[in-house]
Amino acid sequence: MSMEQVMVIGAGLAGCEAAWQLAQRGIPVLLREMKPQKMTPAHHSTDFGELVCSNSLRSDQIENAVGLLKEELRRGGSLILACADATRVEAGGALAVDRTGFSALITERIKSHPLITVLEGEVAEIPKEGQVVIATGPLTSQALSERIADLFPGMDYLSFYDAAAPLVTFESVNMEHAWFASRYDKGTADYINCPLTGEEYDAFWRALCTAQEAPVHGFEDKSVFEGCMPVEVMARRGRQTLCYGPLKPRGLRDPKTGQEPFAVVQLRRDNREGSIYNLVGFQTHLRFPEQKRVFSMIPALQNAEFVRYGIMHRNTYLDSPRLLDRYYRVRGSRRLMFAGQITGVEGYVESTASGFLTGVELARRLLGQPPADFPQETAVGALALYVSNESIVQFQPMNINFGIIPPLDHRVKGKRNKNAELSQRALEALARLDF
Repeated sequence: MSMEQVMVIGAGLAGCEAAWQLAQRGIPVLLREMKPQKMTPAHHSTDFGELVCSNSLRSDQIENAVGLLKEELRRGGSLILACADATRVEAGGALAVDRTGFSALITERIKSHPLITVLEGEVAEIPKEGQVVIATGPLTSQALSERIADLFPGMDYLSFYDAAAPLVTFESVNMEHAWFASRYDKGTADYINCPLTGEEYDAFWRALCTAQEAPVHGFEDKSVFEGCMPVEVMARRGRQTLCYGPLKPRGLRDPKTGQEPFAVVQLRRDNREGSIYNLVGFQTHLRFPEQKRVFSMIPALQNAEFVRYGIMHRNTYLDSPRLLDRYYRVRGSRRLMFAGQITGVEGYVESTASGFLTGVELARRLLGQPPADFPQETAVGALALYVSNESIVQFQPMNINFGIIPPLDHRVKGKRNKNAELSQRALEALARLDF
């Protein structure tokens, strides 16, 4: 029996994961991707699954919600997690990857699958027939964005702004003013820590608050999503704000003094070779010369070579609780589904999870099987049920967190122990599913 071909639009993490899950279950896929014919300012590679904000997929510890989500995806046969594990670089307790190798491996796996056909070129119209998964992400083209809006007359998109951090070469970092360590010496010493004294921090903070921003049409501080806030916006919220955020010194003792500095900028490896580092938490939309001027005030970066400056780009997402069901399917339509950040899941791993669930559930439906119905006790299920929760009045993008997973029915002493039990319960629930 020949199966109906599914069109997946977008070869980012969500689109590739959805295509893979469908194809692995015997469903033929036509994967449409506008690169390389059309690129956005945030894109730097023609490969699939490009990471444009950071090389870190965040914590890999099971006591963290995102660590649980990754483990669920691994156990579900996720393409993205398999490629991430194969290209990982050391980053303490986090999962970080060689971004170039990661995207190249995803592209190779997708293009070599016998049931996946890749067709390049922008999709400007939504097919009027057939099963379609729209996974065009936060950088959806204007033409397709207008067609998506046409699906929901009288309802507005929501939008926010996302920012990418600068990259510097390792050889240009002044290690006389920095040292290798992970916070609280957890894991291996994979971060470069760049300390600032109180006086150095004050000068840096004042410069950051007054630096000239690049023009971004319609940008206002209130439009910034908290999870990827530009560092200059964060700085304007108060002198100490950065010290409780990306410049937090807790758990980082300078080996020269044996003390925690006033503030610390962390650099994280951006490729396997360790030749390029990312300024952790330094998403920005300052003008390029301003980035060079202000960030070079950090003593360890006074002669830093910037191989990429930070950029700001506009993200768009749906009012999903009103528009999508728990399968990321358009309410009232059995043939249209969405996946990825356009649904309001925030983060690379969360986008992957939405693509995973979309592919699994659509494949089961096409094969005449009952839905898997991932329960809220699992991270994959909790995320889908949050995104489709009609009781949410003002919807905003959400990272996975234990707050959207039902609590335990008994008391556990210690947050870490409680989270470990929540994760164990989730993995047991996942093992009982047929998917």
